[in-house]
Amino acid sequence: MTTFERDAKTLELPWPFTGREDELELVRRSVAGGRHGIVVTGPAGRGKTRLVTEAVRGTDHARAVGTPATRGLPFAAFAHLLPETVSLHRAVHLLSSVRLLLVDDAHLLDDASAALVHQLAVHGRTRLLVVATDGARTPGAISRLWTGELLPRLALEPLPREETAQLLAAGAGGLEALTVNRLHRLCRGDLRLLRELVDAVRERGLLRRVPDSAEWEWRGPVPITASVRARTAHLLDRTGPGERETLDRLAFAEPLPMDADTLDLDALEALEADGLVHVDEQGATRLAHPLHGPVLRAAAGRLRARRLAGAPDRRAAALETETATLTRAIAETDVRAVAAPVGEWLLDEGTGVPARHAAVRARFARLRGELREAAAWAREGLRAAADDPACRHELDAALGTLGEAPYDAVRLGAPDRAVGRLTGVFATHAEALAQGDGPALDRAAQALEERGFLLFAAEAYAQAAGAHRDPSATRTSRTRAVSLARRCQGARTPALSGLVLGELTARQRQIVTLAAAGLSNRQIAERLTLSIRTVGNHLYSAYARLGASDRDALPCLVELPQAQPA
Repeated sequence: MTTFERDAKTLELPWPFTGREDELELVRRSVAGGRHGIVVTGPAGRGKTRLVTEAVRGTDHARAVGTPATRGLPFAAFAHLLPETVSLHRAVHLLSSVRLLLVDDAHLLDDASAALVHQLAVHGRTRLLVVATDGARTPGAISRLWTGELLPRLALEPLPREETAQLLAAGAGGLEALTVNRLHRLCRGDLRLLRELVDAVRERGLLRRVPDSAEWEWRGPVPITASVRARTAHLLDRTGPGERETLDRLAFAEPLPMDADTLDLDALEALEADGLVHVDEQGATRLAHPLHGPVLRAAAGRLRARRLAGAPDRRAAALETETATLTRAIAETDVRAVAAPVGEWLLDEGTGVPARHAAVRARFARLRGELREAAAWAREGLRAAADDPACRHELDAALGTLGEAPYDAVRLGAPDRAVGRLTGVFATHAEALAQGDGPALDRAAQALEERGFLLFAAEAYAQAAGAHRDPSATRTSRTRAVSLARRCQGARTPALSGLVLGELTARQRQIVTLAAAGLSNRQIAERLTLSIRTVGNHLYSAYARLGASDRDALPCLVELPQAQPA
């Protein structure tokens, strides 16, 4: 094998490649056989280079990399592959013999190199794997690779929370669930930032062992490393009148109402125009990125932080409001996600969380099927009050995955033991199971899912799969059960044991997700630079695997991406 490289990026991430299995398979198939290649795009730090490097591992390929320093030099990116003086026509001829060409940082290519890549795509004799960063000024010859339908494009999405947890487990050892959540929230899919934060936390001795566990946790301020400082310089260096004061006030008390008595409206308008704050329709104002608040708090200094944090009783009142909101949601059997930033802030900063709030957070997480988070919150409460019975109960229930007696009897397949002891959606589930009614179990599962009880919904769908007589309905219920179980950190309760799912291919999953989001076949074809016929064929095959009859059934069979705050 001969591999030509020039100025290849140093992959500093020492962790094994984890996650992105669908994307990896899609890239590999795009540069195999008679395929012409693919373009991979995404924001900086999303893991594009790591993905394509893994995809070409063990193959004969040439590699070229665009750099800012050589952007004005013709064919600079290909200088190691071409003679010193060469025309575009001659360059295309010479590189047409290369079987696979990886072009990294294509947005930084000089115009001649960009034209060369475009012409190679037109001729189609060289398979191309092109990587470009979103938001950067990209040569027109490169952007026309996908807008002109010469190559399909894979827009790399943020790494989901569960795959982030797998990556951290592989590269950083066992981190407890709330630390994983914190890192995932702060980094928003920026894998370079993820690695930098983990390294800084580890080097500064901020990780501590969870009692009676092999896991580690991180509490305390975000370390302001040189890299973090560089990433947030646009935030920390604001010099407009009132801007830094407005940012700091938000960091210690967001969300705040948008009024003249609370915030400097002129400063707020300037910050919003630059994308540093977000104001919702109700006028609630927040910092635009989850990393901004911790960085501003860490940079504030002790005296300034004490002034901005306000009196302890005000923070206690805000925490009590969050506790009441969560308690009310549980009482109303509706555990869809609820914003509770004060509790998370107190937890992250290491100031301690009262046992009562921790027990409610643990119960809320457990009912949502987030068993590791539930156990972590319960442990946090026991740290504040070692004998707290509510936290002890929640810890035992989370570790045992069951704990809602008499509803446990329904989950274990013995609904007769719960007759007359349940109400609402739980009673509906019990009645449908007692009657062995598959469609009724599907309806109960859907109601549970709509209220945020994802683990219970997964179990009800699994029970429906066993009750259906129609094979298509069985496949649909089983698919949904597996999909929800994955969102519950792969929980394997008695009701979920033995589930098997015919998986979608990476391309099928991509197309099905877009179809479930409401895009037409034509819109999907335009976005993915495919033919409408190809989109239709993929959907037809996916229907068979999912047990769906048409696209109207897709939203309940796939997990749609969650919208990020603006």
